[in-house]
This record gives sequence, C-alpha cells and structure tokens, in this order.
Amino acid sequence: MSSPDTETLEAPAASRQRRLTIARALNEALHQEMAADNSVLVMGEDLGKMGGVWGTTGGLLDAYGAERVRDTPISEAGFIGAAVGMAAAGIRPVVELMFVDFFGVCMNAISSLAAKQSFFSGGKVKCPMVLMTSVGGGYSDAGQHSQCLYATFGHLPGLKVVIPTNAYDAKGMLLSAIRDDNPVVFMFHKGLQGMGWLGTAPGSVVHVPEGDYLVPLDKAAVVREGSDITLVGLGLTTHHAVDAAKVLAKEGISAEVIDLRSIAPLDRETILASVRKTGRLVVADEDYLSYGVSAEVIATACEDSAVKWKSRPRRLAYPDIPIPYSAVLEQEALPNVERLVDLARAAMTEK
Repeated sequence: MSSPDTETLEAPAASRQRRLTIARALNEALHQEMAADNSVLVMGEDLGKMGGVWGTTGGLLDAYGAERVRDTPISEAGFIGAAVGMAAAGIRPVVELMFVDFFGVCMNAISSLAAKQSFFSGGKVKCPMVLMTSVGGGYSDAGQHSQCLYATFGHLPGLKVVIPTNAYDAKGMLLSAIRDDNPVVFMFHKGLQGMGWLGTAPGSVVHVPEGDYLVPLDKAAVVREGSDITLVGLGLTTHHAVDAAKVLAKEGISAEVIDLRSIAPLDRETILASVRKTGRLVVADEDYLSYGVSAEVIATACEDSAVKWKSRPRRLAYPDIPIPYSAVLEQEALPNVERLVDLARAAMTEK
C-alpha cells in the first residue's frame, strides 16, 4: 500500500476516512503487533500506567501485562542497554527514549552495542530493537528538550533512522521497524504527534487503515509533483514544504515536494530523479545547519553529473546555537514556511 496522497498529506474521500493522529496510529500499531507476536515488548519511562507521555502506549499494560509493558526507572543507559541484550536473545523490544536530547546518557548502548552487534558477530547476532524518541522544538522547552539530532544518528553505521510525516506512514513504518532485524531509531516530531497541548500540523492527521500494512523504511515519498524546483523536507519541514509549494503555485512556480521519511538509509534516487527534472533544490531541516541532513541531500545532488543546475542549491535549517528558552528567540531561529518560500523565490530568480 502507498502513502495516502500527494499534495496535502491527507487521504481522499471522507466517506472512507478513519482519520487518526500519529499518536493514535503508533498506539494501534503497537497493539496489533503485540497481539500478533509474543516476542514484542515495550519499555521506558511512564509507558505503563500513564500510557506514555506522547500517547503511544495507552491500554497496553491492561492488555498485555507488566511482563511485556515495563515502566522503567529514569535510567536510560540501563534500560536501553537491557533492550540490546533482549534483542540478542530473540526478543523484539520497543524502547522509548522520552526526548532525543537525552541520548548522551545512553549513547554507548546505542552506538557501540545496538549499531554494531550484527557487524561484530558476523551477522550471527541480530538486534531487532526499535528505539522510539521525540524530536523538535517550538514549545519553549529550551536546549535540552527541543533538538532533532537527525544527523547524529544518521551518521552511525548499523542504525536505521526514520521519521514519519503523517499517521498513515507512522503506523506502517512502525510495523516495518518492529519486524526489522536491525536496530531502528524511530523519531516522531512533537508538532505532528496530535497531542492537544502541543498542537499539530493538520496534514499529519490522515486516514489510517485498520488492518496490517507496511511502509518501507528506505523510501522517500513524492508528496507533490512539480517541474520548476525541488523542495525536500522531513518530519515537520515536509509540511512547511507543502505549504510553501501552495504559495509558490499562486506565483506560477511549480514545486515538487519530497518527504525523505528515512534518514538512514537515504533514498538518494528519489532525490536525484526530482532534481534532474527541476534543476533547482531547496532543503528544509529542523536539525542544526552544519554537517546535517540538508548538507547530505545537497551533496548527493551536486555529485550527480546528470543534474543540469539552473541555480545553486540552498538549505534552511536551525542555526548552530543552543535552542533558546525564550519563545520569541526560538521562533526566530526555527525554519518556517516564509523563509522556505523566500529561498525558493531566490532560486527561481538567480541567473
């Protein structure tokens, strides 16, 4: 099955819609996979009785019991390290790192154990583990609760790193991640999650089938076709790109929008196919500017001799500063639709 739509990231035909938030879609995926596979368990802080800070694990404790739904102490290094051992023993743990910013206290378990277990054993020991974590700012949560850090994890060989943009993809990608024999870092953006107190991008709430389906972990999606310029986003910035494309369309500019969905592996062919067609590229990324996903996408396009450039590529990302607590300062630094439109206009007028 394919992702439900192109332009608005919303599903067609209201009569057939069962519209879910990403939080509800992830919860449904966990319920279904735990019912189908007894080797799947979840663990992390406040996942059981509370149902998860991000709404992903509601009802699991009552349905599957404390052996398979484990509330942990605030000891990320301990329970993520334990998940690596469980995965080696044939269990399929889904473990939540509440904020991606906390990766520093458990990076050894992620980078030295999970990412390398299969390599070090010559493929004899698998690591079918999903590390779920929240990303993104915009809520005055300051520098220790607001980062994305996409490139930090994408840089580590052995990890798959993905982020869904809508509820349809969220369910299908989580089912794929749980069934994958490799460690998957499954990121979800707070601004797309559908939690009432956070707000959410309307385009993330889409039709989600009740049954089982998979969305691949290595394929980008062309969510809007165009011919003049390529806009590339991931997570929340995909929605920025769609909104920017609508603004540009009113000015006679046809923008193609690509949702990366996967950071590692990166679907370079979908990117290149679009840029070869348009000859112009703008990448929007909420991670830090330097050494980030935006740079990797641009490098990929620049290394392809088949691209006939009509203007130099551009990128929009978070400046290389700690994220401020002040709402005014934070909003000034975050990527947004207006800045993306301005960059696209500059690319279109450059000679």
